[in-house]
Amino acid sequence: MPKKRENRGRRKGDKGSVARIQCDNCGALIPEDKAICVTKWYSPVDPQLARELEKKGAIIARYPVTKCYCINCAIFYGIIKVRPEAERKKRVPLQSLK
Repeated sequence: MPKKRENRGRRKGDKGSVARIQCDNCGALIPEDKAICVTKWYSPVDPQLARELEKKGAIIARYPVTKCYCINCAIFYGIIKVRPEAERKKRVPLQSLK
């Protein structure tokens, strides 16, 4: 049976079994190497107020929030796109040294 992707849709390599995590949207259990994780910065202060305070020299705390999605939710939210087969299998040749 032909393989659709060289890495079988995972970042596992030759590791064997990996732990499972829950999708932050639907709660599905997925392998952690298959999850699509997105880190966004969150600030508890309103952005308009934060801009004014930063102009006056205040330091506004921002926190990284990492969310992990299953493939279905990542496609639904537009985090990843469905690519045509030719683009999925495209190989980029190594650049020659000059």
